[in-house]
Amino acid sequence: MESMLNKLKSTVTKVTADVTSAVMGNPVTREFDVGKHIASGGNGLAWKIFNGTKKSTKQEVAVFVFDKKIIDKYQKYEKDQIIDSLKRGVQQLTRLRHPRLLTVQHPLEESRDCLAFCTEPVFASLANVLGSWDNLPSPLPPEIRDHKLFDAEGKYGLLQVSEGLSFLHSSVKMIHANLTPENIILNKSGAWKIMGFDFCNPATNPSDQEAKFLCKEWDPNLPPLCLPNPEYLAPEYILSVSCDPVSDMYSLGVIIHAVYNKGKTIFEVNKQDIYKSFSRQLDQLSRLNPNVLVNIPEEVKEHVKLLLNVTPAVRPDADQITKIPFFDDVGVVTLQYFDSLFQRDNLQKSQFFKELPKVLQKLPKRVVVQRILPALTSEFVNPDMVPFVLPNVLLIAEECTKEEYIKLILPELGPVFRQQEPIQASNMILLIFLQKMDLLLTKTPSDEIKNSVLPMVYRALEAPSIQIQELCLNIIPTFANLIDYPSMKNSLIPRIKNACLQTSSLAIRVNSLVCLGKILEYLDKWFVIDELLPFLQQIPSREPAVLMGILGIYKCTFTHKKLGITKEQLAGKVLPHLIPLSIDNNLNLNQFNSFMAVIKDMLNKLESEHKTKLEQIHSMQEQQKSLDITSQLNHSAEQQPAKSASQPNIFKSIGQDLLSGVNDKKENGQVQKQQIKASLTLEEKQKLAKEQEQVQKLKSQQQLTPSTVTPVAPAKQTKDLTATLMENMSSLGSFSVGTSKPAIGGFAPVINMAGFPTPVDNMRANRNMQNGLNSNPSLNPSAFTMGAGNPNQNVFSSTGPIGMNKVTAMPVPSNMHNFNSLGSTPGMLQQSQNIRPTANISSLDNFFGPQKPKVSMNQMSQQNQNPWLNQFVPSQGSLAPSGPAAQTGVMNQVGFGTQSNPFFNPQSFTHPTNTMKSSSSANNDLKDLFG
Repeated sequence: MESMLNKLKSTVTKVTADVTSAVMGNPVTREFDVGKHIASGGNGLAWKIFNGTKKSTKQEVAVFVFDKKIIDKYQKYEKDQIIDSLKRGVQQLTRLRHPRLLTVQHPLEESRDCLAFCTEPVFASLANVLGSWDNLPSPLPPEIRDHKLFDAEGKYGLLQVSEGLSFLHSSVKMIHANLTPENIILNKSGAWKIMGFDFCNPATNPSDQEAKFLCKEWDPNLPPLCLPNPEYLAPEYILSVSCDPVSDMYSLGVIIHAVYNKGKTIFEVNKQDIYKSFSRQLDQLSRLNPNVLVNIPEEVKEHVKLLLNVTPAVRPDADQITKIPFFDDVGVVTLQYFDSLFQRDNLQKSQFFKELPKVLQKLPKRVVVQRILPALTSEFVNPDMVPFVLPNVLLIAEECTKEEYIKLILPELGPVFRQQEPIQASNMILLIFLQKMDLLLTKTPSDEIKNSVLPMVYRALEAPSIQIQELCLNIIPTFANLIDYPSMKNSLIPRIKNACLQTSSLAIRVNSLVCLGKILEYLDKWFVIDELLPFLQQIPSREPAVLMGILGIYKCTFTHKKLGITKEQLAGKVLPHLIPLSIDNNLNLNQFNSFMAVIKDMLNKLESEHKTKLEQIHSMQEQQKSLDITSQLNHSAEQQPAKSASQPNIFKSIGQDLLSGVNDKKENGQVQKQQIKASLTLEEKQKLAKEQEQVQKLKSQQQLTPSTVTPVAPAKQTKDLTATLMENMSSLGSFSVGTSKPAIGGFAPVINMAGFPTPVDNMRANRNMQNGLNSNPSLNPSAFTMGAGNPNQNVFSSTGPIGMNKVTAMPVPSNMHNFNSLGSTPGMLQQSQNIRPTANISSLDNFFGPQKPKVSMNQMSQQNQNPWLNQFVPSQGSLAPSGPAAQTGVMNQVGFGTQSNPFFNPQSFTHPTNTMKSSSSANNDLKDLFG
């Protein structure tokens, strides 16, 4: 790798040194920058040819440099002769101006080390192309080493040389006298140009019709650079010391032979004995061997024989040679026409450019690129000719590489992309570019696409011509993959939408929809949903083709894997738009079926997706409910021991079934309500059952306190002992010491008046006060409603607490005493004599313990076991008073027998005065009654 780098470095250094030493100090360098060494030319290939550019205009040129070091071996006078000969040739070339002569851009400049002048850009000399590589850079440039002349190039080059000679002979009256491949230069575009007028021989009488020319005798003592090349000289130069314009034609014949024989001449001349060599050559030319011209094309072989004839008068002149059939080749004619293009009018040019594509296919690529392309692009300055020239340029661009396109063609197309005048030509240009859009987008760099190509496409979409719009919409999908996404989203799509909405042409509207449908795959999902689908609802027309285009976009979006339509869009926008369109009267049966097929597919997807979503939500809700139930059960299990511990010991012996049943009903009621809330799966039910089992185990393992109430099953019917005792006491009360008689057959049913107490209520109140405890505020007797009693009322007919709902009348035993007088109060006796006296039930206190069960009113209200009782339950904490003060004047305080307050206030209620006295006989009777 290092050796290669070192070799490259040495080569660059050597080339730089050569250039520097060659032109250092020459005035040419003040105006021109000298580049690399590319070729050689002139007599003896003594001139080195360099690339160069003009500093002021950056115009490309060729710099010819003659290094004086190559003549250091000669004497001073010989050096002077060589320099004078070279100067004469350049000065003569500078004075002559013709398309077939090399154009001089800057005249000859001399410095101490070199001679230099500038010409039009040059490729190489014909001698270099034919294999003469003297004075060329090392290594040899590959362009020259691999260059091969095509048939059209050779023919047209020879024709150009013939035209140049015709100009010299006819117009200038001059003989070139050294026409050789060394003095024929191929310029940058491939044209053959004549130079090397070092030995030119002008006519002595240019004004006369027949020009006369003086010829110098051959001097073998002169340096070779001061003599013409003898291999291309006509025999008369040496043998008869005469010359004529046809002497140059002999040189042309030898050049034709060299072109078709890889640079070889017909004869080799011994410069040491030139006269003898020419004498032998003259004999051979007189009897020319056919093998000498074996490689010459048949159509020109006879003309070459004439050019090589020893008799000058037989040789054809330059004008005659230009007209031979050999130069009627289609390629030659085409190239010749381009050279004279500036002389043609627009009509002739347009006709020629229309037929040119047929010819371009037959010409070699290098000929087309070097010779034809520059001529075509030069016509872009003529706006009227651009529509005729542009197809040919784009045809050439297809054959070029991307690098060649960027370098040679794209810079010339820039102004054409932006051309808008005249309108007719501009429309034609748009059509041509649209037809070749794939070529432009493939070979044009991305920056130029964004700056030049796409603006032209946008202009085509906005063009007034329906044909241009339709063509643009048809070809956009073919190159949509080459357009970058931001340009498509922000520039292309909006213009297509505008074209669809604003046009009055059905074809444009339909093609717009078709175009959008084809480029959907290059767009993202949300852009389609947010921009394109709402746009479809804005289309006003209802022609079947438009409706089917709308349906096609919906279908493509719906079925595309990358796009798709959400169920919200389907339900909210798409289906409400499609369904009315499906019943349009303009649709036929097949079109209607197409609509319905798409609508059904959408509905099926909508149903499937939403059903799946709801199932997932339902499953999540069920799981959440299961978690909530588990949490509540755990919480209940934690709170149950605390509630059980708060139960009084009073229920351990009597009343246990009553309250435990209530609490058990409350717990089971809550569990049942929670179970009803959600329908659980089998796994969840199993899990819940296990958790319930664990809770039950925890309950059973809990150490109970003496006051804990043992829960019983809800199905067990609790027995209300209190109601039974009160019923027995009521029966005992029927044996009063007074004259009242019991009802025959049992207790008469008496309807209890709302708001008035029953005898049973009075008995409860008297019982509580007799005990003097009243430790349970939640069973406060003051919360019970009091009212005027009825002597005929059945004390068990009204709604009572739990356990008293279905108590039947008991037959009154005949031996039971009447305790009514013991239980009646003075206030009650004053109100009515018919009120049955209550019995003294103080002995019932022996059945209760020191505390009563603590059941809050809120808990009783939640159980909903006694609606009538809940109606009058006071707030918690309103404890009933006790003591003698509270037992006097109670009936007057609560308003019994008054009109102003028929119903009591629970907050101001107090117990009535208890007039019942303890009696040993009552106790004895009870013992007898209950054994």
